Amino acid sequence: MPRQLGELEDAVMTRVWQWNRPVTVREVLEDLQQERSIAYTTVMTVMDNLHQKGWVRREVDGRAYRYTAVSTRAAYSAALMNEAWSRSDNPAAALVAFFGMMSAEQREALQDAMRIVAPTFSEPSAPPPHEGPAADGAPSGTGR
Repeated sequence: MPRQLGELEDAVMTRVWQWNRPVTVREVLEDLQQERSIAYTTVMTVMDNLHQKGWVRREVDGRAYRYTAVSTRAAYSAALMNEAWSRSDNPAAALVAFFGMMSAEQREALQDAMRIVAPTFSEPSAPPPHEGPAADGAPSGTGR
């Protein structure tokens, strides 16, 4: 999993994800400047770093690049949650603690998500064993 984004990387990626279209350094710069004083070269360096790390792809557009997100914010968030959960020495306890921190809206979103993925959890991963007599005449499942 890619490492967690830094503060400025996250601010840039938030715009790329929200706009959901190819963006230029200038567009991101102008939006960021509404919140903070930041130089063009700083934003350009961050976007180049995000490209090098695989967060965005870029295409030449005249003398500039247009950057597009490689994956969604949801996929990034899911990867962070999975990474944190997998590092726990007691994953069940971590989940219980996490669920206890959830707001009512988050619990509702979790219930909605579980309704979506629940059918995939109940599908067998392998075909059921043969229920009739085994080829050697022994009953199925006896290990003979």
